[in-house]
Amino acid sequence: MYPLKRNRRLRTNEAIRSLVRETIISPNDFLVPLFVVEGKGVKEEIASMPNYFRYSLDLLEKEVKELWSLGLKSVLLFVKVPDNLKDNKGTEAINPNGLMQRAIKTVRNACPDMLVMTDVAMDPYSSYGHDGIVQNGLILNDASVDVLTEMSLSHARAGAHFVAPSDMMDGRILSIREAFEDEGFYDTGIVSYSAKYASAFYGPFRDALDSAPVDMANVPKDKQSYQMDPANRFEAIRETEMDIDEGADIVMIKPGLCYLDIVREIKNAVDVPVAVYQVSGEYAMLKAAAERGWLNHDAVMMEQITAIKRAGADVIASYFAKDVVKLLN
Repeated sequence: MYPLKRNRRLRTNEAIRSLVRETIISPNDFLVPLFVVEGKGVKEEIASMPNYFRYSLDLLEKEVKELWSLGLKSVLLFVKVPDNLKDNKGTEAINPNGLMQRAIKTVRNACPDMLVMTDVAMDPYSSYGHDGIVQNGLILNDASVDVLTEMSLSHARAGAHFVAPSDMMDGRILSIREAFEDEGFYDTGIVSYSAKYASAFYGPFRDALDSAPVDMANVPKDKQSYQMDPANRFEAIRETEMDIDEGADIVMIKPGLCYLDIVREIKNAVDVPVAVYQVSGEYAMLKAAAERGWLNHDAVMMEQITAIKRAGADVIASYFAKDVVKLLN
């Protein structure tokens, strides 16, 4: 008890604080999301995500080499699909010469040791902006799973190390895992978005890919029939445990900061790596506040990243990855 025990002794200076620090951030913590577009020489800033860009394949090659030089070893690929290639069944998603498939090969060729993960979802390919096939005002589950499974196989054939189904359809992990086994992709992993909430924080991401649900008759106006209710906690554990039973290698919680209680619950409940996606809205809020001088960008960024790892994240997908690593270096 005080005065025999003075807790401030371990906070006296940076040397002692760093010696006893419980949560250490390193480049190995990060998965870097990358947005890819058609064209050549394209580097488009995303208006609602300052200092974050869409890259054409030639500049994607340059970007992944820079990431590798910074010690960032894993990327998560997303593609912006031209409107003329979108339909209700996501047909373009399984094109062996599609943008995603070429992006996988580009990264593998440019940086052979880079770990390549791919987004598996229908919304970038959907004419309705949904993660599944729309029929009579509903999102079809099993028919959508069939498409997601073929999409995953297409990514594996192109060279993806991991696929990351972000759709929240029931049963898609088992279907993908069984397809991988049947096709001989025994070492291709699955990062399951196991607890993906129907969040209001995804807006800038949908701007980046032009993938928001469209406002049309007989089309659901939101994704609440398949993404999780933000009010639910135990459901997240059930969803995650089911995905692990179906063959997921890594499980993900999305978004990050508002769901750190869920991160800790899942970390305590499972024995596989836990990933957290610090989403576009979280990124955009800090950028906007920092631009106005309301917050210290780097200090708040590091505090947020530390909080996510402290809560239990083994992997952090973050648009801040480059900024953090440059600051650490």
